[in-house]
Amino acid sequence: MTAGDMFEVDEVDVRGNRIKVFKNAFPSLREMWQLTAIHGDATYLVYEDRRYTYAQTHATVNAFAAHLASIGVKPGDRVAIAMRNLPELPMAFWAIVSIGATAVPLNAWWTGPELAYGLADSGARVLIADDERLERLKDHMGETSVEHIFTSVEGFDAAPLPDAAIDPDDDATILYTSGTTGRPKGAVGTHRNFVAHVMNAMYGSLAAAADAAGASDAPAPAAPAQPATVLTFPLFHVGGLQSTLAPLSVAGGKIVLIYKWDTHNVLDLIENEGITIMAGVPTTMFELLDEAKRQGRDLSSLGSIASGATLVPPELVKRIDEQSGHRTAPGNGYGLTETSGAAVTNGGKNYVSRPDSVGRPASPVMEIQIVDEANQVVPIGSTGEICIKGPTVFKGYFNQPDATAAAIIDGWFHTGDVGRLDDEGYLYVVDRLKDVIIRGGENIYAAEIEAVLYEHPDVAEAAIVGIPDEKYGEVVGAFLKLHDGATVDADGIRQWVRDRLAAFKVPAVVDIRGETLPRNASGKVLKRELRDAYAAQ
Repeated sequence: MTAGDMFEVDEVDVRGNRIKVFKNAFPSLREMWQLTAIHGDATYLVYEDRRYTYAQTHATVNAFAAHLASIGVKPGDRVAIAMRNLPELPMAFWAIVSIGATAVPLNAWWTGPELAYGLADSGARVLIADDERLERLKDHMGETSVEHIFTSVEGFDAAPLPDAAIDPDDDATILYTSGTTGRPKGAVGTHRNFVAHVMNAMYGSLAAAADAAGASDAPAPAAPAQPATVLTFPLFHVGGLQSTLAPLSVAGGKIVLIYKWDTHNVLDLIENEGITIMAGVPTTMFELLDEAKRQGRDLSSLGSIASGATLVPPELVKRIDEQSGHRTAPGNGYGLTETSGAAVTNGGKNYVSRPDSVGRPASPVMEIQIVDEANQVVPIGSTGEICIKGPTVFKGYFNQPDATAAAIIDGWFHTGDVGRLDDEGYLYVVDRLKDVIIRGGENIYAAEIEAVLYEHPDVAEAAIVGIPDEKYGEVVGAFLKLHDGATVDADGIRQWVRDRLAAFKVPAVVDIRGETLPRNASGKVLKRELRDAYAAQ
């Protein structure tokens, strides 16, 4: 890109590492959000019979931000949000980050103890929550440092947005990921991370438009109708917050929020709200295509149907392309919470021709390399651990310097996933190094569930394994050996986990064995052997 161009690339030092950045990126989320005021009376948020324009949302955000400042919320303070995908959530988010505080969206599926852990671990002094989350927390608030609780962000006196000086590398968010040692870790995202992801999305959109128009030069801006989506990802998830809310807001898009996934309802919303973009885990996108076909509904009005958060079956790419009469561009992305969303993308005709690849770096500022166990780059075509570098790579794990140092080496984030690059730079994800299960897009680390199972007085040995599943991709499988004389059954095990962890972590498969679990010479449980033996049944 040429000097002065929106996508001019520069290099800067970030925490001791040189990384590529877009020189003309927004300096912070505050400035980025303020820019969206130009969308004025365009519809921004829709939830059932509630509708908010950009102008109305800005007024609410400004008033709530001013109130937060009046009760002593300062830059760097953590403010937690615990609720479903309600309009209050994005309003709260923009208010928090616009005054330099750190937003901590907590997993709405979590139980009371899990929510209390997130509040205590982050040190949040303020909580914005819906009634359901408050009910779960009522017996656990004493375990937290929360001083102020809000159930609404509306109704405060009109006020201008308070002044705040925010550096690109100041903390913007803490998003919790399932922990490999039994406790979730807070991944700290900066303003630079968020803004860079939005710039990547803008670059990709304009490049795709130029490609579709047959242009061979740099991407040129287009002027389509208002983009609109039905948000299927939760806003406590990178897919909802970074990958959807932030870029759609800058683009002046309409974001339709839903209480829960209902295929019939979503098909109606696509028609009634003029939805142009859909994204979700493969399970929901398959359901959407199946029901649309059954009802004879035409989805060709959708300019893009994207999927991600787990490995996407090539069959889904084929279905999107064929069912839309080749008019809807399928899309995919590869990234993690630690990379602020997709760092690698594949879409359109490139995705149709390479449906087993997650694509190439999302923009000129993102870099991918594959390394071996000695952290040496492997030859093209060889497999190794996928490493990502760029301005979207997170700051680190909150108050966990050792985990941060192990994850980020010389500016490269080590994903724990195994992949390979071809000679055109396309990335293929082939396996995982981490002991993680991905159920319908939710990351579940085995250690967290195993820790809970070992608390059960009847459990002598426990191993958590991902079991292939047609609907969710994977489900949780628990393999157990009980103490002599134990009486607990599979339902009892499930209830034990359900009382302590979120519902999506409850084992779908419980295999209670009479013999010791298979182990290698070092005593490690052979989980692949357990998985293969179960599949053979």
